[in-house]
Amino acid sequence: MLEELKREAYEANVALPRQGLINLTFGNASALDRAKGIFAIKPSGVEYAALKPEDMVLVDLEGKKVEGRLNPSSDTPTHRRLFLAFEQIRGVVHTHSSHATAFAQAGRAIPIFGTTHADYFAGDIPVTRKMTAQEIASAYEWETGNVIVECFKGVDPLDFPAVLVNRHAPFTWGPTVAKAVEVAVAVECIAHMAMMSLQLRPDLAQIEPELLSKHFKRKHGPGAYYGQPGKH
Repeated sequence: MLEELKREAYEANVALPRQGLINLTFGNASALDRAKGIFAIKPSGVEYAALKPEDMVLVDLEGKKVEGRLNPSSDTPTHRRLFLAFEQIRGVVHTHSSHATAFAQAGRAIPIFGTTHADYFAGDIPVTRKMTAQEIASAYEWETGNVIVECFKGVDPLDFPAVLVNRHAPFTWGPTVAKAVEVAVAVECIAHMAMMSLQLRPDLAQIEPELLSKHFKRKHGPGAYYGQPGKH
């Protein structure tokens, strides 16, 4: 099962540059076996073209490396914090995709203007507050996870499966790491369209609530009817 977990994480990681979400070695993906309390994550600083399934590093939910000859991603504590906080998720993806990262660097949520956005999110893609100097100087990656979790108090993380970390970049998640990759692709697409929409209409209002609700609920929740039975 752990070999399959490593392959799942590997497939997610190599999908990121293929989808145009990665430059250089920025970003990472992880897959969690929640029953075992172990997740597989990309090794730190290794080029995507050189990655192999056996390079994935196994880490437990207490932060201990379980298996792997390489060091895990420097973002491992952030992934671990999200797995601990969001019990519904089994995959986390972090990218520095250009348009989504531009919103993050500006400290601006991605406003919901249209139905493409509403197919994945029940509202704006949120942005965290800025991290304090003390948070940055201490356990930075763990504290990054903390500001994300703080941003989601009282919010279902599957209704909003992404966040922009202020001054940093997006994180996405899902019930599988493959779904988290899909959401990462959607976030970049949505960010690009939002930026173009604001260029065309700087005063553009958000999508009408009834249209947002219709598009979100036809894909999510007990009344969803989009797609085929048993396919997600």
